[in-house]
Amino acid sequence: MSDQKRDLKDTVFLPKTDFPMKAGLPQKEPGIQARWAEIDLYAKLREARRGREKFILHDGPPYANGEMHIGHALNHILKDMVVRSQSLMGKDAPYVPGWDCHGLPIEWKVEEQYRKKKLNKDDVPRAEFRAECRAYAQHWVDVQRGQLKRLGLLGDWDNPYLTMDYEAEGTIVAELMKFAEAGNLYRGAKPVMWSPVEKTALAEAEVEYEDITSTQIDVAFEIVESPIEELIGAHAVIWTTTPWTIPVNQALAYGPDIEYFAVRGHPSGKILLIAQAGDLPDQIFMRLIGEHLPAGMSIVWAGKGSDLAGTKVRHPMHHLGGFYATPRPMLPGDFVTTDSGTGLVHMAPDHGEDDFELCKTADIHPVFAVMGDGRYRDDWPWLGAGDLDDEGEERRRAVINPKFSAPDGPICSDLRAVGALLSASADYEHSYPHSWRSKAKVIYRATAQWFVPMDTQLEGGGTLRSRALAEIERVEFTPKRGSRRIGSMVEGRPDWVLSRQRAWGVPITLFVRPDGTYLQDAQVNARVIAAIRAEGVDAWEESRKAEFLGDAHDPDEFEMVTDILDVWFDSGCTHAFVLESGKWPVLQWPANLYLEGSDQHRGWFQSSLLESCATRGRAPYDQILTHGFTMDAKGMKMSKSLGNTVNPLKLMEQYGADIIRLWALSVDFTADHRIGDEILKGVGDQYRRLRNTFRYLLGALDGWVGDFSDMGEIPELEVYVLSLLSELDDKLRAAALEYDFNAYTRLLVDFCNEDLSAFFFDIRKDTLYCDGPDSDARNAYRTVLDLLFHALVRYAAPVLVHTAEEVWLTRYPEDGEQGGSVHLLEWPSVPKVAADRDKWERLRALRERVTEAIEPLRREKTIRSSNEAAVTVPASAVPEGVSDEQLAELFISATVTRGQGDEVSVTRSSDNKCGRCWRLLPDVPEDGALCGRCESVVAQLDEAAA
Repeated sequence: MSDQKRDLKDTVFLPKTDFPMKAGLPQKEPGIQARWAEIDLYAKLREARRGREKFILHDGPPYANGEMHIGHALNHILKDMVVRSQSLMGKDAPYVPGWDCHGLPIEWKVEEQYRKKKLNKDDVPRAEFRAECRAYAQHWVDVQRGQLKRLGLLGDWDNPYLTMDYEAEGTIVAELMKFAEAGNLYRGAKPVMWSPVEKTALAEAEVEYEDITSTQIDVAFEIVESPIEELIGAHAVIWTTTPWTIPVNQALAYGPDIEYFAVRGHPSGKILLIAQAGDLPDQIFMRLIGEHLPAGMSIVWAGKGSDLAGTKVRHPMHHLGGFYATPRPMLPGDFVTTDSGTGLVHMAPDHGEDDFELCKTADIHPVFAVMGDGRYRDDWPWLGAGDLDDEGEERRRAVINPKFSAPDGPICSDLRAVGALLSASADYEHSYPHSWRSKAKVIYRATAQWFVPMDTQLEGGGTLRSRALAEIERVEFTPKRGSRRIGSMVEGRPDWVLSRQRAWGVPITLFVRPDGTYLQDAQVNARVIAAIRAEGVDAWEESRKAEFLGDAHDPDEFEMVTDILDVWFDSGCTHAFVLESGKWPVLQWPANLYLEGSDQHRGWFQSSLLESCATRGRAPYDQILTHGFTMDAKGMKMSKSLGNTVNPLKLMEQYGADIIRLWALSVDFTADHRIGDEILKGVGDQYRRLRNTFRYLLGALDGWVGDFSDMGEIPELEVYVLSLLSELDDKLRAAALEYDFNAYTRLLVDFCNEDLSAFFFDIRKDTLYCDGPDSDARNAYRTVLDLLFHALVRYAAPVLVHTAEEVWLTRYPEDGEQGGSVHLLEWPSVPKVAADRDKWERLRALRERVTEAIEPLRREKTIRSSNEAAVTVPASAVPEGVSDEQLAELFISATVTRGQGDEVSVTRSSDNKCGRCWRLLPDVPEDGALCGRCESVVAQLDEAAA
């Protein structure tokens, strides 16, 4: 026997590695990224994948306004995961980032700077103002670019696309001209979402809804003409929550199939015409007189709405003459309901889509009484400049001011004075649209705008709406509910409003005749496009009208449009100037995938769809992937006012980018999801387990030069683990292809934790530490570890981009010296190995029972480790062909015997403990002596040393 007093530590083969357990990601990651920049990793990857099948993710442009927030981080991590995993699977998956640079948010910020200096932007030359907007946008592009790169995103960051690049602006104009030359543009005066604060039309995507409390009023309109004699002199009652629209009322609407009656008994003596449906009359009279419809109230007339055809009322302010003197017709409206109100609706075609469409059938058109700042025109007979009194400007204040429509405000006061106001109370709670930039209320306002028709037949067949809906059916959506969402939006959307009344954007480069038609001349358009490609949007100037029109047209016959394009049209054209332009030869049209937040169903997804369907007949993408929004730890929406926002820049300073990436790829991002300190601590724990798995592999493989092809007969446990790896490989590939990154990371983490660390590594540590260096069992184990290493480091590379690189270069530093990277590798080649899974599932279940039975003895310190346990298991629980020695190895116990009962029992072994492997074995003569195996290994080592 060997000397018991000898220090045997140097005879045990413990894992050895310089890879630290403590990650230090915030300090380490910038150095890794600097190396990527030095070796130009993105270019190397493009060269390595040259000629392969392409996968194109087209980046939706974030807005160049402000620092990156947690939503940006999640969005771009998902995109990076997509392109890296596709590249890992062997595809050429380039990534060209981009930014939206035009539009109101940037213009608004520059105007704020002007206001602080007490300057008016209208006093500054437009070109100079746009230059400031351009500089502002470029500043934030540079800031966001640095912040996004810090997340470890790999892309063509030195050559991004910007919608404000001259070439891009020229392409946007060229796309607009395709609409114009095909006749798919028209100018019309229709109600659109309008911001009186920002003084421009807004797209639906620029509007958010907030709960507010409004004034609700009931107003009586005297009936002056009707085929029903009993109704003449009666009053039709309307209910509205927008009293400010009464000054532009031009008609009333009724439901043709709704039952109505005229009742006498109101304290004013008026006969009131209202709907006779359910408890609606009771609701009405509760508002009017504070009690239900009195029993026995006399009914003057009853009939259907269709009977009211030909009836006319007069406006309550008819005494003002002019506009108010004309009787208002009562018109049939299918949209009228009896859910609330009175069953009669007042119509203001200036301020409602239904109003506009219905009034148009009666040749009634908007009067444009409300100006861009939300005030009534100076010449308007009611509440205009001619109606000023002691309240002065207060009576003409913007209509979005609650005071304007308040029960004691000018509208209600004047209606009350003429006896038309039946009720008014400021207590109606409802959802109302607001500008998401200024947070101010918006209004529907009829203005002259440029539209793309949704239902006009296009050359080549179909309407824009029908083409878009057909493409929505074809495109693959993840999650699938996205198809229904965007489909319902396209199905019901009005014509596309393209124009905005601002300065910072791409001009609507049309020459318009006095009759409203526009010039359709391809040569003129070509000159305009060329000028903007060369000089940017400033080229569209009045001084160049003759130059653009050329000799074929008289400049005096045309007016240059001064409106700019909706910024959503800009972004809707990115597929044209990014995927088709040739500036990025690695890209191609159409894109495989668009990936953005679910709000883009009404934004970029839709504008891109409509633009491409109109000009190319199909969507510019084949797949749509959407993610939800990041909430705080309690599930509340993040808000600066609530103080619950999460800054990804600070998170990276604290945790590192790889932790944020692991969080983003671990949550169910297709729905709204959460982030917070406790959540990130849990993610950090997952990360540490993955890192420790790699640390163990690196240590165990120290000095290993063999490979899988060297291995002879493989032990059954290794076969089983390889079968698990094979299964994992299939599942991870499927998850990557289906963009199920939550499943991808969960599978990876669970495999490392449960199948490796808690099972395979635990069982085989004795073999690794104590078997001889050339033993078949140890070599088989290390061969499988080598295969696991090469698979796992690749699987982890798209997720933990910095850590995987650190792991790879720790084992292969020479690869780093040669400019190599784990991110240049492809999906691992994993042998398809089969095992008796039922047998191993039974054995693992039995192992869990044994572990549970040992634990009480460990707590009581009867035994200190499972190596000291003598275990008895039910014979019926052991699969056929498994020996007691194999069970002891599996359970990491001293001995295993089989009993006839159903229970697992554990006692302390009476054998002596080996001084090297610490197992209690029959062949150890006394505690601290060596077992037969260890004595043989030590002798072999001593002989080699001699």
